[in-house]
Amino acid sequence: MQVQCSRISAAFGDRDVLRNVSMLLSSGAAPSRAALAGINGSGKSTLMQIIAGIRPPDSGERSVERGCSVSYLPQSGMVFAGHTLREEMEGAYQNSVRLLSLRDELGRRLEETTQNDSTTNALLEEYHRLNEAVENSGYYRREERIEQVLTGLGFSRSGLNRECGTFSGGWQMRIALAKVLLENPSIMLLDEPTNYLDIEARTWLEGWLKHFTGGYLLVSHDRYFLDVCVNEVYEIFQGTLKRYAGNYSAYEKTRDAELENLLKRYTIQQEEIAKTQALIQRFRYKASKAAMVQERIKRLEKIERIEIPESLKKISISLPQAPHSGRVVLTLENIGKSYGPRRVLSGLDLTLERKERLVVAGKNGTGKTTLLRIIAGEDRSYEGVLSYGTGVRGGYFSQNAAEALSGAGTILAFLENSAPTALVPKLRDMLGAFLFRGDDVYKPLQVLSGGEKSRLALLCLLLRPVNLLILDEPTNHLDLHSKDVLLDALLQFTGTVIFVSHDRAFMEALSTKTLELSGQAPGQDPPDLPAEGPSRSRLFYGGYAYYLERREQDPEDPKDPGDPRAELHGQGPAPREEETAPPPVPDTGLPPVILVKRPVSAGEQREQQKQRQTLLRRLRRQEEEILLCLEKLGTEKTALEAELTKTEVYSNGEKTRTVKTALERITAEVEAKSAEWEGIAAELEAHSAGQESS
Repeated sequence: MQVQCSRISAAFGDRDVLRNVSMLLSSGAAPSRAALAGINGSGKSTLMQIIAGIRPPDSGERSVERGCSVSYLPQSGMVFAGHTLREEMEGAYQNSVRLLSLRDELGRRLEETTQNDSTTNALLEEYHRLNEAVENSGYYRREERIEQVLTGLGFSRSGLNRECGTFSGGWQMRIALAKVLLENPSIMLLDEPTNYLDIEARTWLEGWLKHFTGGYLLVSHDRYFLDVCVNEVYEIFQGTLKRYAGNYSAYEKTRDAELENLLKRYTIQQEEIAKTQALIQRFRYKASKAAMVQERIKRLEKIERIEIPESLKKISISLPQAPHSGRVVLTLENIGKSYGPRRVLSGLDLTLERKERLVVAGKNGTGKTTLLRIIAGEDRSYEGVLSYGTGVRGGYFSQNAAEALSGAGTILAFLENSAPTALVPKLRDMLGAFLFRGDDVYKPLQVLSGGEKSRLALLCLLLRPVNLLILDEPTNHLDLHSKDVLLDALLQFTGTVIFVSHDRAFMEALSTKTLELSGQAPGQDPPDLPAEGPSRSRLFYGGYAYYLERREQDPEDPKDPGDPRAELHGQGPAPREEETAPPPVPDTGLPPVILVKRPVSAGEQREQQKQRQTLLRRLRRQEEEILLCLEKLGTEKTALEAELTKTEVYSNGEKTRTVKTALERITAEVEAKSAEWEGIAAELEAHSAGQESS
């Protein structure tokens, strides 16, 4: 079965989105396993709608082979109401019901005929074709299939009789995805199917697609999902379509090499154009050179200009220097939280240190967002004790961050008011990295969509000088390029990160430590219904990939045997000290020496404890003084760096030298104070450990 588009073109106003695009998608022995790539606004959704037959092309042809069915899942906007979830899923088999009706009608005609001619044979062939189509659709196994698909996508069995209108927007899109999967079409067109799925549902969908016998075309911003699901990539670039063999990572590697070559050709062409324009300008008004000037003008007009879209320029962003903090950033002791009868968190203990990057994993409804809200100070009605370390400054990005943005100004003006002075010259590049390009930066805040506001809120947070970032689904509204920019920035960030994400590649690349929350009803019904069973948490001393490996080896082991010394490296378990056999004692033939410690009196113990406490107070006071000094020096350094960006400074050699000298002095002071602080912190850690052991 095949669906083919030949020389398709489409335009919006005077902008050509697709120009003479051709694509063939097939099912059967070699089904299509394809991804559709391209920057936001390049025409991916438009092409999918044309292939699905929802939108006609401006020119070109779409042809569908007889018997080939095509199902399309849009990015958003699907709403279901008026039926139970089970009834809505039964609607996925409408085509099978239609085929059954046609088959039964043919059966009646065949019963009535007494002839055995070519017409009868044709009816028999059509009857068998319809019967086979109904069988292949899974109609006779639909109850089992409905339950399998819905539970795989995170719905509970008890929720099958719920009215669809009671589900929220994200679950509505899961209903739409379930219907498309149950339709079992020849060709599936899925536009961002993972947008509203947690990691467990994404993993289930990956497995389902591997066994799907039809063909499919996917648009997704989840690199891992694409890598395991596709073997070819089609890219829309400036209105044209090009095919790349291999998975998404292979496409990116090939595309990067092509873009590098394109940039080189662009640079050479720009140099040639600049030289020609300079020559024309120089001899424009000399009569003796008129022929030469005209010839150069004609040559310039004939050049086919190489264009580099703004979105393809390599952009990186640097977060402000994280203020200094103590070694221990955060301590949670016996944290608990309930919503009525629903126990979300129970007995959770956690210590997080400077520069660690903790991913909080678990199914929907297990308390990940609740925990982040508690850590961020947004939720104070919890049990247990939460303690922040010395000098900790936090920044929190929530899934509802967009709602907090308001004002009458433009995107650029809003960000300029929020950003440190030193970063103002870089704001346009940063906005470009977060998908605000060209004239988009002048959009008023009031007209922004929820996704645009969410991206702006995230960027606004990243511009603040904090040392603890708490991020709840920061990649939700970013494309792959923007995710890479964010990931690079967070990997260079010298502070601590706690985050929740459903993007596996992002989780694996960023995390150095994993906290698993489990034991709740997995995102079922909606997540506001009572949970089943006690809540539980497990800490893994490694990144998300290590966590998955450990979970696969022993899913019920309550503890991770990883050596805490490997925490900052995101690596697997190292042998624990107590498991390492001590070196053998040489046999000297002499009786062993027994050391007897003199008993310490209670008065001496009290005196030693008093001295330790006095020392610890002094060290903590010194640490706080040093951190305050470093904060002051950091402010002065930022101000001097901002001075260097001013025209009146960098255009004046003497002023530039003065500012640079002051900057060098401040930098040296920061390094000296940092070294002093590291020494104090190490001493404080040693004495604190000694106090605990005593």
